[in-house]
Order: sequence, then C-alpha cells, then structure tokens
Amino acid sequence: MKSYTIFCFLTVWISSLFSIGFAIADEPVWDGNTVVLMSEKLAEGVYAFYPDNAHDLAPQGLPIATSGGFIIGDKGVLIIDTMLNKRLNSQVQSMIGAVTKKPILYALNTSYHGDHSYGNMYLPSDTKIIQHINAKAYIDKHFKADTEFMIKNFGAGRGIEEIVPRTGDILVPAEGKLVIDLGGKSVEVIDFGFAQTGGDLFVWEPESKVMWTGNPIIAIKPSLPWLLDGHLIETLATLNRVYDFLPPDARIVPGHGPIMGRNDIPWHIVYLRTVKQNVQKAVDQGLTLEETVEKVKMEKFKGYALFNWVHPGLNVPAAYHDLKNKK
Repeated sequence: MKSYTIFCFLTVWISSLFSIGFAIADEPVWDGNTVVLMSEKLAEGVYAFYPDNAHDLAPQGLPIATSGGFIIGDKGVLIIDTMLNKRLNSQVQSMIGAVTKKPILYALNTSYHGDHSYGNMYLPSDTKIIQHINAKAYIDKHFKADTEFMIKNFGAGRGIEEIVPRTGDILVPAEGKLVIDLGGKSVEVIDFGFAQTGGDLFVWEPESKVMWTGNPIIAIKPSLPWLLDGHLIETLATLNRVYDFLPPDARIVPGHGPIMGRNDIPWHIVYLRTVKQNVQKAVDQGLTLEETVEKVKMEKFKGYALFNWVHPGLNVPAAYHDLKNKK
C-alpha cells in the first residue's frame, strides 16, 4: 500500500473540507464531543450503530459521523469499528452491555482511519484486534502524524490527544478472507480488493445477510465514493464485486450513515463508471488535467454536499492519473 500517498490525500481532504464552508467558528464537520450514537437490531445478535441524526442527514448528502456495529454469538461479541475517542467508544460498549454480558472477544477496524480505529485502546486487554495487514502497516508508520492532523482539523479537546496506537492481533492479508466463529454465528471478513484505501475490510454476517462496508460506501445517494488513493479502475471493480456478492435482500451498514439496501449500491457504481467514461474521453483527446476537471462536470451528481470538493478536487484528478497511467 502506498501509505504516504494516502496520507497526503487525507491531509488534502481535511484541509479542503474545512475550506468549503462545513466548519463554523473552527468547529469540525462533526464533533466527537457531541455525537450521540443509537443502535438498531437487525437480527438476533446482530446490531448496527450510527449517529442519531443520520436518518435526517443522509438523504441531504450531509456529513455524518462514523457508523459500525456488533455481533453477539454464544461465545462472545465482535465489534465492527471502535470510533474516534473514549466518549464514543464508551457509548458502543454501553450499547453492548445493555443487551449482553458476554465478553468482547474481537474488534475489527474496517480501515486504519482514526474514527474507525482510535477506540481500540479502550477495549479490554484480552480483546483481539482484527485489521488488514496494510492498515496496521500504515498505523505503525504514520500514527503520530495522523493524530496531529486529526487534532488540527477535527478539533483539540476531542480526546484524540490521549490516543495511543493499538494495532492488529489478527491480520487479514491482501485479497484475504477470515472466518470468525463467535459460537452459533460465523462472520466473514473479506478483502474484496482495493476500495477507498489499500487496507479496507468488509464484514459479512451470512445468516442475517448484513454487510458492513466501512468507507468504500459512505452512505446512501447522493453521497459519492472518494478515490483517496487514486485507484479508479480497481475501486470500480471492487464495488462491482461487492454488489455481485450480495443477495438482493442484503442490508448494508455503510461507513457513515444508516442502513442501506443492495439496490443503493448502483448509484455509487454508476458515478464511478461515468467518471471513467468521461475522463477516458478527455485523456484520449489529449486534454490536460486542468482541462479535464473543467470538462467533466457531471451535474446530475451534485446533490452531495461535498461534491464541489470531492468530484473536481479528488475524484477527477485521481481518475485522470489512473487512466493515463493505464494507457
């Protein structure tokens, strides 16, 4: 994984996010000191959690704090994503404690991003952390710099200052798959290929037909994928693989929103496919990057609140470089 490239993209992401009007009086786009999580029971022993304002914000394409979930088997519990800080992780553990006294056996990070993994340090010492091998490599190399820009841009005094890294005990290799036996429930952890980063994991509970996607699928329409590491072709192929894998009645817990259905995924695939087609035409015509950004407007996708940054500032340039290199 080109971890230094991902870090540069994330730095640009945070800086851009705050330069386009989503921060008010230097406050972050969502505040880890005020977010309130709610849980939703999806099946026996299967729960999602997400911010209590997610149902209102998602259809508007507005930024939403992190979503996740937990699965309870006869032996114990698996947490999917451990949140940004102690306050939010405590909410997750309280939700679990309200429905079971079984131990937290595992916690999985769908990516290395701090809002999905910083809470690892607050879990019981015997809880096993599951990460993609590339996610652990990123944290081992970039943790200090990662927390510095998180503090700068998500706010001081949000509990990030006290975070110390706690990385994977169980590592999923590239393109790998892991089956976790919780006792009466087998949970599949899958790397479907390059998605938003080179270290994304998808979690599938086959009995309830629920999948956690992390950030490769952020929320329902009009939200859009973010090509953080510039791999348009691979990301599009990965989302197609995920879509083909899921049965028609599958439910999806995205990275930052409430429950979705399989039929919500084509919006994201069509967007990337349209980016690919339009940028490929520009590359074939010999246009520069600046000319391509100006040409590839894609007005029909503008409902996403972050469109004016994520599309021209990140996705079109990423597609341009990817397609030009492939050519």
